[in-house]
Amino acid sequence: MSSSEIILSKNLSVESFRNKRVLITGAAGFIGSHLCEELVRQGARVKALVRYNSTQFYGHLESVEKTVYDAIEIVSGDVRDPYFVSTAVSGSDVVFHLAALIAIPYSYHAPKSYVDTNVSGTLNILQSCLTHAVARVVHTSTSEVYGTAQYTPIDEKHPLQGQSPYSATKIAADKLAESFYLSFRLPVVTIRPFNCFGPRQSARAFIPAMVSQVFTEDIIRCGSLTPLRDYTYVKDTVAGFIACGSVHGIEGMTINVGSGTEISMGDLLTRIMERTGIQKDTVQESQRIRPARSEVMELICDNSLAAAILQWKPRYTLDEGLDAVIEYVKENLSAYKTRDYVI
Repeated sequence: MSSSEIILSKNLSVESFRNKRVLITGAAGFIGSHLCEELVRQGARVKALVRYNSTQFYGHLESVEKTVYDAIEIVSGDVRDPYFVSTAVSGSDVVFHLAALIAIPYSYHAPKSYVDTNVSGTLNILQSCLTHAVARVVHTSTSEVYGTAQYTPIDEKHPLQGQSPYSATKIAADKLAESFYLSFRLPVVTIRPFNCFGPRQSARAFIPAMVSQVFTEDIIRCGSLTPLRDYTYVKDTVAGFIACGSVHGIEGMTINVGSGTEISMGDLLTRIMERTGIQKDTVQESQRIRPARSEVMELICDNSLAAAILQWKPRYTLDEGLDAVIEYVKENLSAYKTRDYVI
C-alpha cells in the first residue's frame, strides 16, 4: 500500500489529497468556497471554476484568506458550454461538481435556466470526466429531491419527488450521474447534503435572511414556519464532500450527509433570536410561501450510511453554527438587502 493511503479500518482506506489536481465547479459559491479552503489546507492543487463575468468578480473566493486565495487557480467559464468544460476538466484527478442554480423560488420563474445549468451542465461535466479519465467525480445532489418525507428519517432508498422545478432538475442530474456509472463505469459518487448553513451563505437561505433582519428591521418578515428541516454546519458538509472524494470502493453510491436532527422553521427563528439576544415580532408574507403542493414539509436525514462507509458524523452543534453565522452577518451587514425578498 502506498504512503498516500491512510488506513481507517480493516476494510476502509482514504486517499490523501496532497498534490492531487482537483477541479471544483461552483467554487465561488457558499459551499464551494469553503471546500476550496479545506482542500488547499490539505495540500491539493485546486482549480476553481467560477461563472464568467466581465468584472472578474470571484464571489466568495474573494473572502478567503490571502494565502489560500493565492494558492487557487481560478478559471472563468460556464458549465453549460461543453467545450469550455472539457478544457477545464482536462488534467484533473478529482472533480467536485457543485455548480448549479439552487434557489427554489426562482425556479418557478425560470425553469429552463435550471434545466440548462443543472441538467445539461452536469451532462457536460460527466462526459468530460469520462473523456479525460478522471479518477473520482463527486456530484452534488440535494435533500430536496426527496420531497416531503414519506417516512423519517430519510435514507437513500426513499422515493424521489420533483416538488419544484429545481428539485426536478436535480433528480435528472442525479440520474445522469447514476447512468454514467452504470453505463460507462465512470467513478462517480453522489453526495446528498441536507440543509447546509454557515458563514457566507446568502439571504436566499432562511438562517442568514432571518439573522440579517434581526439586526436591521423592526419586524421579521418570513415565510412558512411549519416545515421541519435538518441543518448541517458547512464545515461538516465539507468533510462529507472530502470523504466522498477520497474513500475507496464507494463508486456509484449516493450518500446522505445531514445532522440527523430536525427543527421547525419557527423554532429555528426563536433560537436565532435567543442567540442574538434580540426579540422582535414576526409577520408571514405570502410571497415567501411556496405553493402548497410544492412545499417540502419534513426533511430529516438518516446518515447511517455516511457513518458506516465514510466514518462521517457531524462535529458542530446547531448553536455553534448559528453563533458563527450571527458573527459573520453582524460583520457583513452591508452585503444583505434585508428589506428585499431574495429569491
